Amino acid sequence: MASSPVPGVWQVLQCGRCLYMWRTTEPARRTRRDAYPRQFRLTAADIADAAEVPPVPPRVAG
Repeated sequence: MASSPVPGVWQVLQCGRCLYMWRTTEPARRTRRDAYPRQFRLTAADIADAAEVPPVPPRVAG
């Protein structure tokens, strides 16, 4: 999705299923599925049954 202004420092990745985004420098509890806090995990059914996915606003140049 994005890379740091200094090449090779970090990248922003996104889950194709739930659209969660994270930087590669985040701790394991944010970057590894098995380490993500159980109370915040979503199942495929949770995602499919979500009432609304808020739109992402357009990026502002600058």
